[in-house]
Amino acid sequence: MSILKIYSEKDVSSYIKKRAGETKFGEKVAFVKMVEELKNHPSKYVLLGIPEDIGVRANYGNTGTSKAWEAALKSFLNIQQNDFAEAENVILLGEINCDSQMQQAENLPLEDIHYVEKLGELVSQIDHKVSITVKKIIEYGKFPIIIGGGHNNSYGNLKGTSEALKKPANCLNFDAHTDFRALGHRHSGNGFSYAFEDGFLNRYFTFGLHRNYTSQVVFDRLVKHQDRIKFSLFEDIAINETLSFSEGIQEAEMFVCNDAFGLELDLDAIEDMGSSAMTPGGFSINDARRFISYFSKKEQCVYFHICEGAPELEIFPAQVGKTISFLISDAIA
Repeated sequence: MSILKIYSEKDVSSYIKKRAGETKFGEKVAFVKMVEELKNHPSKYVLLGIPEDIGVRANYGNTGTSKAWEAALKSFLNIQQNDFAEAENVILLGEINCDSQMQQAENLPLEDIHYVEKLGELVSQIDHKVSITVKKIIEYGKFPIIIGGGHNNSYGNLKGTSEALKKPANCLNFDAHTDFRALGHRHSGNGFSYAFEDGFLNRYFTFGLHRNYTSQVVFDRLVKHQDRIKFSLFEDIAINETLSFSEGIQEAEMFVCNDAFGLELDLDAIEDMGSSAMTPGGFSINDARRFISYFSKKEQCVYFHICEGAPELEIFPAQVGKTISFLISDAIA
């Protein structure tokens, strides 16, 4: 079975709502017939979807992250093509083929005593697909924008990036959680700890970490590696105001932006956003947009990943897709 489903215009034509006198983004976005065409393509940005929620299930989270990619496309392809948004600079590549793994996950009985371990094996299979694809995109000189799935996919992103660059990559994560849990079966909560252990992740910064949902064990692990791992607390920025948002940005920039870095954004960090770990208290959508707009333009930024969105958990499901669409447009503007 193929690793990647490559899209054509026909695959997404039903998503585009055409209107006289307007040009939608989806009418001008570029396509390729094979990954190798990226090498000589003039466009910079490559959109890639990961329609899975296996890593979330394996971490005892809420399902639904498999739907974020489609929701994002339905919104993003209908934004206006104008002088402020150049569709010609974006290639809609397609999606990681997760069909087999998703079907196997669906068929696993919950009462199986090895349920989460078996899910972890499926996550590892997706890791392989993601890392191969991301590696190729970066090797061809492009900037992948990766949408959907759980934060387990940070591992594949970092492995692919590291192998393409032939060195460990830094990473900046806008997130309520570190996803630096203990090694064991693969799931959405240990993508960064695995990437760190396997030598794909060099320096790692979590922006806006929630103290209430970070165990002392994880804090101890972060302190143990404080020469390569740092974080800022959400409470320090938004509640106690001992650190301003701008100061937090400067701190993160000084730590990771001196070398090639990946940019990760977990929708769990945004207040009331439909996600696998939805929170009533978090950053605003505009905070997230400011953050992504700033860091995605840095010369050393090599990829952008938006994860954990779960449209069906949102009161207004289209809001998740629209939020992702905003973030993509901020990254490519």
